[in-house]
Amino acid sequence: MRARKQFSALLPALFLGAALLAGPAAGWSRSAADDSGAKQDAKTVGKDTKKAAVKTGHGVKKGTGKAFNATKHGTRKVFHKTKTTTTGAVDGGKEGAKQ
Repeated sequence: MRARKQFSALLPALFLGAALLAGPAAGWSRSAADDSGAKQDAKTVGKDTKKAAVKTGHGVKKGTGKAFNATKHGTRKVFHKTKTTTTGAVDGGKEGAKQ
């Protein structure tokens, strides 16, 4: 019974020691696997450039749409103002001619 108690008390220490010993080895192997070369860097740059171009395209599309809508609104406003003014002048001219 006494040997079993000693072993159960020693067990967490063994696991901790094993984890501490295996930790650096896992870290070293990961850095070797993550080592990227020039080819991977070029791929990453290409993807980033594509994302930037797409975002720029969306911004241009949105800005162009806003400008078009503002121009359309302004044109309609001027058209209606001119129509109202012209109608008023014609009606005013008709009234002046009748008198």
